[in-house]
Amino acid sequence: MIQQRPGMFKPALVGGIAAGVLTAVPLVNCFCCLWIIGGAMLAVYLFAKGSPSSLTPGDGAVLGILTGIVAAVVDAIVSLPFETMNREFVQRFMDQFSQFVQEMPSGWKGWLDQRAGGMSPAWFLLGLLASAVIYAAFGALGGVIGASMFGRKKVGPPQGAPTETHQNPSDRQP
Repeated sequence: MIQQRPGMFKPALVGGIAAGVLTAVPLVNCFCCLWIIGGAMLAVYLFAKGSPSSLTPGDGAVLGILTGIVAAVVDAIVSLPFETMNREFVQRFMDQFSQFVQEMPSGWKGWLDQRAGGMSPAWFLLGLLASAVIYAAFGALGGVIGASMFGRKKVGPPQGAPTETHQNPSDRQP
């Protein structure tokens, strides 16, 4: 089992919610993969800000995978109200399109009627699973990028430690 540092879930939740909402909303969801990568980078940034040590690319990948899974769940839930709007749009588009085309594929009205009934729970869960796998992969990529950008901590003398200055004896003035 993957060992997590304490506190990884909260940044993953924040990044996943942000990415999931942006992925679900029409008109901005065309950048869905970039939203997932950005959400994972946000999660790594938030985690690195509170971490006293540097993050490895593996830490970023784990955080990105968690972010991607959260984003998939949020996307599936937030997308539900938009399903009706999408079905109505496709129905109107196909009705208008059929007026200008001589031959439409057989059974297209039946396909739209079947789709109008809604999504079955099995298809919903299958879509959620597929989204979780894809979003986890993009989240891992965003987490590795985020770890390389935000995960390094500067190593220096401890706060309040005296600093020594060495002077070259030839630099002294008489």
